[in-house]
Amino acid sequence: MKVLCIDDNRLLMEGVKKHLSNTYIVDTAPNGYEGIEKACSVHYSLILLDLNLPDMNGLEVCRLLRSSNVKAPILILTVQKDPAISAQLLNCGADDYVTKPFNSEVLKARIAALLRRSHEVSEEKIIKVHDLTMNITRRKVWRSGVTIALRRKEFDILEYLLTNHGRTLTRSMILDHVWEAGTEGWNNTVDVHIKHLRDKIDRPFGKSLIKTAYGIGYMVDDTL
Repeated sequence: MKVLCIDDNRLLMEGVKKHLSNTYIVDTAPNGYEGIEKACSVHYSLILLDLNLPDMNGLEVCRLLRSSNVKAPILILTVQKDPAISAQLLNCGADDYVTKPFNSEVLKARIAALLRRSHEVSEEKIIKVHDLTMNITRRKVWRSGVTIALRRKEFDILEYLLTNHGRTLTRSMILDHVWEAGTEGWNNTVDVHIKHLRDKIDRPFGKSLIKTAYGIGYMVDDTL
């Protein structure tokens, strides 16, 4: 899952990234315009939004995100404790808020609660290609009825491949989708993760779903 943190406090963003990186892929934006651009071009599971940004107010960012049909839960980070401000935040499309300074465990708990709530109100998203089934909402994978345990990046790569089954995805596309924005990566990184995926979802079952487009990238074959 990808989380976007929009905040101009570099130290705070680095701290948030450090505490969340074991569970989420965290992208950052130092101002409202860059945050809106990222949120509208990349699918994020949740957005952390500072109320006081250098270029615009967080309330305005929130309204613009909602008017741009960004549906990810928005968790506001604010020093404001005024109930009237809290009501404004919720009325402009935010889902919850935490007041600064906050404990990292409290932040994690609020994020988890928002993600659970968003999954509960939406239908479970399931993709099935031949005998391989992925429940994206519950992050579960089965093949021929056998449950397959995947690491986080393995799951994210497979989700990307299955969502685009029948289409070749380049290594660069996979890197951009699964790793943090701006991460320096190597094609070999993708190749290693694909090998691990094949060891788990292809080799034990006799038929390979993940195909190599030599010199280009990978795809999930939907024509078997």
